Amino acid sequence: MKKLLTALAAAALGLGLASSALAQAWPAKPVTLLVPFPPGGSTDMIARTLGPKLQEKLGGTFVVDNKGGAGGTVGAAAAKRAAPDGYTIFVSSLGPFVIGPHLMKEVAYDPLKDFDYITVAVQAPNVLAVPASSPHKSVAEVIAFHKANPGKMSFASSGNGSSDHLTAELFWQETGTTGLHIPYKGGGPAMSDLLGAQVDATFMNINTGLPNIKAGKLRALAITSAKRSPLLPDVPTMEELGYKGVTVYSWQAFAAPKGLPADIKAKLHDALVAGLNDPVVKPKLLELGFEIVGNTPEQFTAFQAAEFARWKKVIAVGKITAD
Repeated sequence: MKKLLTALAAAALGLGLASSALAQAWPAKPVTLLVPFPPGGSTDMIARTLGPKLQEKLGGTFVVDNKGGAGGTVGAAAAKRAAPDGYTIFVSSLGPFVIGPHLMKEVAYDPLKDFDYITVAVQAPNVLAVPASSPHKSVAEVIAFHKANPGKMSFASSGNGSSDHLTAELFWQETGTTGLHIPYKGGGPAMSDLLGAQVDATFMNINTGLPNIKAGKLRALAITSAKRSPLLPDVPTMEELGYKGVTVYSWQAFAAPKGLPADIKAKLHDALVAGLNDPVVKPKLLELGFEIVGNTPEQFTAFQAAEFARWKKVIAVGKITAD
């Protein structure tokens, strides 16, 4: 009997050591950074910027897989279905996390329950911009025009439910005004018509608007960050102007299918934060208008819940749909 117990104990110890070795060996095969949008956008860029830094810190290979469709919800559903073993990491903007589920009748995942949140990597504010030829020189003038001409001032967006659309809706709700939403099929056409003064204004992401603002083709009236951007130091924040409810950021974050082992989550988090603060990476991101976040999984989880509730309310009040 003693021999049997000794053998079983040895076997259990062996299995434990083998299990530990397997955990320590991660990543033992390529890790997929699943991006739910086509190549070329901000989320794709963040994934491709941090992928090599994850390889440096963790070893192995990190490969970006673009799986676009339905505003990112197709990729989010694919991420949910993946094994929670650390070999599929979901890299997404706020859309699939806190907007898409409210716009679409059915999505094949629950953003509050189906993911383990690792970190919000970066965030970027939106800018209220008008063509250089616009008569509006301030937010006060825009609001005065709105109140005198309800529903007349047109705001371009890259599509229904996009960050620029929802920020405009939030602005109207917070100021008790109404404007005219003009959705486009993407940011390019929206920018083209704004530059041509065929639409009156937009709330565009700072990354998108900065070149034309710097070139004097667009006039920035306000920024939705909590404090002024060093890239646009003369542009007041919405908070400064008395509209604290219009502090808005778009953001890119890293998550994983629910059930990610704690040790892998910790390794990923630490490597991502180190990558974001890398002396080569950080200045480049800041120059593009991104703010480094790198928060904890617990902070991201709380932030996700707050953002989910916030945009649910904006979408419900504005009666916004994906169509």
